[in-house]
Amino acid sequence: MCMINGFHTVVYSDDAAATRAFFRDVLELFHVDAGDDWLIFRTPPSELGVHPTAGPDGESWGTVGVHQSSLMCDDITATVAELKAKGVEFTGDVIDEGFGLTTRFLVPGMGQMQLYQPRHPVAYGTD
Repeated sequence: MCMINGFHTVVYSDDAAATRAFFRDVLELFHVDAGDDWLIFRTPPSELGVHPTAGPDGESWGTVGVHQSSLMCDDITATVAELKAKGVEFTGDVIDEGFGLTTRFLVPGMGQMQLYQPRHPVAYGTD
């Protein structure tokens, strides 16, 4: 049995109230108030991928110390349409990256976040 019982993600924001409102009101994530409107959000099932920082020939990909959080979905076309209807601004088209379909959208106070429809087997829900 693993002693780890959860995974806590932190995102930093220049406008924490606006970022929290986005996750609460637009994405409609369940949350608890830890006090003084410090909202902690329940996230959907998750997985953790570990990627190399260099290519097969040793060329640096410039990603040392860089970490990324993505929101996953089953149908990226429908999810993009739903989020656009709620006023979410996307910064590009959906791209087929082989491993999945991706796009990015703006989160107030936080910058861009990736939306991702995987084509690989997912690790969550497969105890």
